[in-house]
Amino acid sequence: MKFRLEIWRQERRGEPGRFEYKDVDGIDPDASFLEMLDTLNEGLVSRGDSAVTFDSDCREGICGACSLVINGMPHGPNQVTTCQTYMRDFEDGSTIRVEPFRNNAFPVVRDLMVDRSSLDRVIQAGGYVSVTTGPQPEPNAMPVSPAVQQEAMDAAICIGCGACVAACPNGAAMLFTGAKVTHLNLLPQGQTERADRARNMVRAMDAEGFGGCTNYGECSRVCPQGIDMDVIGMLNREYRRGIRKSKA
Repeated sequence: MKFRLEIWRQERRGEPGRFEYKDVDGIDPDASFLEMLDTLNEGLVSRGDSAVTFDSDCREGICGACSLVINGMPHGPNQVTTCQTYMRDFEDGSTIRVEPFRNNAFPVVRDLMVDRSSLDRVIQAGGYVSVTTGPQPEPNAMPVSPAVQQEAMDAAICIGCGACVAACPNGAAMLFTGAKVTHLNLLPQGQTERADRARNMVRAMDAEGFGGCTNYGECSRVCPQGIDMDVIGMLNREYRRGIRKSKA
């Protein structure tokens, strides 16, 4: 297979970027999108050109490091991570537009790589639990109902890739933050900070420059883990609960 790539190039943070056209040929239909970019870079380096910078790590859909907007869709067309997008998903000979995640809180580092440490700072604002030291407690001492366990684990599968932010017209991080709050606030271990967690994480989210949610639903539609927008409702409820407790 062969493709023409309309690919974003940017030397460094804060500098203007531009789209360039690059052709790739001889691509295996079963190659992943990142493997195709590897092939592109091998050709560029062999000709003395600079390689296209992009982010990746596990390449198994686990870490969330790969962060590309492909033909206007975060990660590509099939609600999976970029590393799980395969070239057979595209028409042979087609032009594919490749650019980084776009958000004020995700500054471009170089080419297709963005700095998503803003999500880490949101987590740091409340993504922890207080536990006692000493002998491990008896597991049956903190029973969790199957329904609560399922809801918490459905939220805990968030990989923090930031696709929800890139897809949102407002640049909101509500799905990400809601998933973290839902996961921690439902479990017994998270109850110590429950009253403050949502308030602290929302405050951090606003400080990073993320937008507000207006229920477009694009976030859930592109989430590779399929996290439901219910977590945003949970975040809003927990935030209001925390405000009430702070005024009590």
